[in-house]
Amino acid sequence: MVLLGTLVNGLCIGVGTLLGLFFTKIPERYKETVMSGVGLAVLLIGLQMAFETENIVIVLLSLLIGAILGEAARLESKLEYIGRWMERKFTKPDQTSSLAQGFITASLIFVIGALAVIGALDSGLRNDHEVLITKAIIDGFISLVLTTTLGIGVIFSIIPVVLYEGSIALLATQINHWIPQQMLDLFIVEMTATGGLLIVAIGLNLLKLTKIRVANLLPSLLVVGFVLAAAQLF
Repeated sequence: MVLLGTLVNGLCIGVGTLLGLFFTKIPERYKETVMSGVGLAVLLIGLQMAFETENIVIVLLSLLIGAILGEAARLESKLEYIGRWMERKFTKPDQTSSLAQGFITASLIFVIGALAVIGALDSGLRNDHEVLITKAIIDGFISLVLTTTLGIGVIFSIIPVVLYEGSIALLATQINHWIPQQMLDLFIVEMTATGGLLIVAIGLNLLKLTKIRVANLLPSLLVVGFVLAAAQLF
């Protein structure tokens, strides 16, 4: 079953979120320290991924072009709008938890990264779900921690995760007919590095050191493929 790993990932996020609801009365200082630890771990994961690049120029060009496209499309604002709509739809006026923040933060953490792409590709190309199941376990723990601070909004991140990973897995069943294996390997390496830098940005945001509009940088992950194609031509 091509979508098995994707569905397990969504299930683990849901279970982690529901478990996290039982720990919402943890003292604030515990939550702050735990979130700082998560932020540091996310930062480390992002740096490890970023260092895998074999051509920093490709990563730089992808980020620059992707940033321009993302800002033009106002992706961050649109994600926030979706989150606010959900907040109005599913929460009462006197509730103080930010459903939008939980949805956006969790979606970015769970969607961006090599594990999501490589795992989905493995599911589609080889029907091997080990990477996605490993990611599912990690995401389950992260969703538990995020829910204690950001609330029930985290559970809605299941939607973009399943759509994103599921789409890649389904496309991967045909991708070897379109892209040569060597080109595909290069794309995974440089997309991993680019995604790693976006994860670094998420880590910095979680640590409240910056407020980078990470969603507006998401197009850079797709731009990597076009930059690589242009590099091959010239």
